[in-house]
Amino acid sequence: MIALIRYTFATVLHTQRYLAPLLLFMGLMSVLTVNGSGPLPAAYASSAGALFICSTWLTVALMSLDDPPQRAIVIVSAGGRSLTVLLAAIGTALLSCLALMVFGLLFPLWMGDYAVTTTDLLLGLQAQLTCALVGIAIGVLCSRLVFRRQGYALVAALALVMGALFVKGLSPVNRLFTLMSTTPEASRLLAPAAVMLAISVVILAVFTAVAHVVAGRRG
Repeated sequence: MIALIRYTFATVLHTQRYLAPLLLFMGLMSVLTVNGSGPLPAAYASSAGALFICSTWLTVALMSLDDPPQRAIVIVSAGGRSLTVLLAAIGTALLSCLALMVFGLLFPLWMGDYAVTTTDLLLGLQAQLTCALVGIAIGVLCSRLVFRRQGYALVAALALVMGALFVKGLSPVNRLFTLMSTTPEASRLLAPAAVMLAISVVILAVFTAVAHVVAGRRG
């Protein structure tokens, strides 16, 4: 697994497919969190939203690094375990998002005027991790493993992202953002955020299983 993650990191760095989602994340952070003030939950909702969009795009890029012949070679090198290769790509996306979470936690504090507490930081971490997991799940489901045509994959990804962001109660992302924008006390949000985080783990597991089954049936 570690070797596969290193291979995926090396490939994405060489192809520079990380640049577009990374620049989008930085741009959204600059627009949404600069010169902010007041309760931190609202600011961390913005940084979590930026990470949600970035993680979706980044995961789609990671899942599309290898064309089908190259992917077949990678699977053979991994002992024929296609699920291991899929999990390595997901692990790479998650590790990348963990690095971005640090920036997402600290950048609003640097550029804004907030009274920060440990509870605020914990809530921000929960929110970003929830959004990262849901974004990765959407990226896996809308990858080349499921959609052969990139146009269909793009439409599906946009629909799922918009639904997760704006359809009330459809996803833990929307529910979490609603709570964080209306409740300034971070201590009151830790328990609901933990529930949303658990739901996001389930979503990622289900979407990963669907992508693996579809890819397996296609051979």
